[in-house]
Amino acid sequence: MDELELLKKDWQKKDDDYPKLSYNDIYKMILKKSSSIVKWIFIISLLEFAFWSLISFVLKDSKSMQRFQEYDADYILIPLAVVSYVILAYFFYLFFMNYRKISVTDSAKVLMENILKTRRTVKQYVAFNLIFLVLSVIVVLFIEFDKDQTLINQAQVAAANGDAFKFYASIIIATFLLLAMAIVFLLLFYWLVYGILLKRLNKNYRELKKLEM
Repeated sequence: MDELELLKKDWQKKDDDYPKLSYNDIYKMILKKSSSIVKWIFIISLLEFAFWSLISFVLKDSKSMQRFQEYDADYILIPLAVVSYVILAYFFYLFFMNYRKISVTDSAKVLMENILKTRRTVKQYVAFNLIFLVLSVIVVLFIEFDKDQTLINQAQVAAANGDAFKFYASIIIATFLLLAMAIVFLLLFYWLVYGILLKRLNKNYRELKKLEM
């Protein structure tokens, strides 16, 4: 049983031998826990961004990345990267502002609204990451078919042999399976990290509703 549950239990006791805890005592405890959760959401989102940036830096000198850089596709990749960084920066800003707002909240009703807003922001953040992953894979696949001479030659040979459909279908299916595995991995990660934090935040929201009754 956590500290909040102990305080609630004492607060609800009718025996005069126990000190009575006020509404504000319980509210401040919920506020403190909610503020801590939202702070961790903000910190973890930054750590996640740093992790993927580090992975990109480590892999930039790999043969596949060097080969991809020879395609001269910066006119597509740079705008895509800029848009993604701008949107991610906006989400980081929202996470930070949610933390600041919750930290200084002085009303149970406003705190409940901020908790709902934080939940919505996290869900939008997860959705953006998954959508951007799918979009990136589609863009990379398009560039490969347009710039990779080996792939172009294979496609031409398959078309000459009447196997064009089989050739493209095999690539699309393989890409789809890899993409599905990546999405499952990310969903599992988000469920384990953000899902647990949101579950605790939801619990605080329910406690606030009981407190307001």
